[in-house]
Amino acid sequence: MRSHAQPSRRDRLAHRLLRSLPALALLGCLSGCTSSAKALDSREVAFEGQNYRVVRLDLRREPLSLHWRDPQSGQPFGSIDALRQWGEARGQRLLFATNAGIYDKQFAPLGLYVENGKTAVPLNLSHGNPASGNFSLLPNGVFAVYPDGHAAVRSSAAFKADGKPAQWATQSGPMLLIDGKLNEQFVDDSASLKWRSGVCVKTPTQVIFAVSEAPVNFHTFGRLFRDKLGCRDALYLDGSISQLYVDGEGYAGAPALMVKPYAGIFAVFAKP
Repeated sequence: MRSHAQPSRRDRLAHRLLRSLPALALLGCLSGCTSSAKALDSREVAFEGQNYRVVRLDLRREPLSLHWRDPQSGQPFGSIDALRQWGEARGQRLLFATNAGIYDKQFAPLGLYVENGKTAVPLNLSHGNPASGNFSLLPNGVFAVYPDGHAAVRSSAAFKADGKPAQWATQSGPMLLIDGKLNEQFVDDSASLKWRSGVCVKTPTQVIFAVSEAPVNFHTFGRLFRDKLGCRDALYLDGSISQLYVDGEGYAGAPALMVKPYAGIFAVFAKP
């Protein structure tokens, strides 16, 4: 007679299962954590000898917002870093930010500005004002995110004709692309070279922001959106002062010494 009974096959299987549970639990946790904390789609893109920082946002996962003034103090944020610190004070980590549309000498948006459903500056349909700079290069346009979470880039006239209230919107100019065609005012060999930023809506919930990492002209920048990024409608946001910030990567675009206070900043904050 044996002094110790041998474990049955069922007991051996149960023992193996118990030993594997911690590893399975850890694997499941890692899988869940990876999907919930997936990094933004940010990459450097080369096009015709120049580099661009391009960020793709899925608005279903990365809700975009627009910020001008601190809601408590009423003071303009002015910089991406100030907005980042404001978010951190509220337990919100800034994942992405870039300056919005063109502004005037009083550092107020020159055209339409809608923040969280409230219109702070109405649509500007004035034409040919030299003081407006690039804004007066027609047609200018609007980038808007609507209450249902969908986004669009529209010419200013088309946006007005649509009559749809926006949740977040900025007006800038000129339009880079309209229905897949370059703005007719752009000159292929133009010597007007600037750091430039822009935005397009690839699908109703996929938004693409891009900033040049060296000075380029409008024609080249528009072709980046059309030929490299596959956009059909794209809007120029701003020039020599434009930067794009991605958490963990820092800033891309214009050198820091070129940057001036912003009148509007697009942002994506991490969900709590």
